[in-house]
Amino acid sequence: MFRTILISAAVMIAANATTFAGDADKESKVTLVFDHELPNAPGMSMKGVLVEYGPGGTSVAHTHPNSAFIYATVLEGAIKSQVNDGPVKVYSAGESFAENPGDRHGLSENASQSKPARLLAVFVVDTKEQDLVLPYR
Repeated sequence: MFRTILISAAVMIAANATTFAGDADKESKVTLVFDHELPNAPGMSMKGVLVEYGPGGTSVAHTHPNSAFIYATVLEGAIKSQVNDGPVKVYSAGESFAENPGDRHGLSENASQSKPARLLAVFVVDTKEQDLVLPYR
């Protein structure tokens, strides 16, 4: 069932796009594609975010709301990622990783300089949270 939700969220690409600041040719595109309040967890929602990277694309270092647990699956290409002070890892299409509340995502970028990459990040987060990606300073 969770896989069905992930696939449905990826297919339901909607408006509400946000792009990170930086070099316009290397910015990632972030789009909210799914938003549903959880009936068995009052005040919490599941939100799906599609992150698209062009060749060599990157996201600025960031965190997420303190209530957010994130499960991310690479849909296309390969993503280079580092969470907190952990190792830098490359995740290929079909591979997944998680971020716990309070984690810092210091590195998130397309591992390829010639092919695009996409990932779907599924958040379990306080319903009131609107800003899901917060710059890390």
